[in-house]
Amino acid sequence: MNADNALTGLAQEFRDALRQSVYVLRRLDDDAELSSAQLGVLKMAYDGGARVGEIARDLGVKVPSATEQIIRLERAGLLRREADPDDSRAVRVQLTAEGRAAVGHADQHRNERIAAILATLDPAERDAVRAALPVFHKINNSVRG
Repeated sequence: MNADNALTGLAQEFRDALRQSVYVLRRLDDDAELSSAQLGVLKMAYDGGARVGEIARDLGVKVPSATEQIIRLERAGLLRREADPDDSRAVRVQLTAEGRAAVGHADQHRNERIAAILATLDPAERDAVRAALPVFHKINNSVRG
């Protein structure tokens, strides 16, 4: 196998593993008050808010679909929409105090669930997960950039 084929094979395995991980994380959310998508929207608005278009892009959906999620979260009192001070045509989404509390609760719940799974790994496997995290961050940042 040449280097290009090996890299393409690695890319396929990586994508498959990520897709399966997303499915696993979503299954862990079955009893959660917020869906993964809702929590994602709230987290995007966490530090200073986010534009609706940015949220749609990061969710991989069209603006009307993101707007639907935002409206649901706004009705639940977790978000508020306001004019973007830097662009009067744009809308920014800000977390409310209730939204911040909901993110904190959801993170704690999800972290406890994942910690229980990580506890089933032996120390070398946990070290491998820890060692892989900077690589995941680098990949994520290269896509965002």
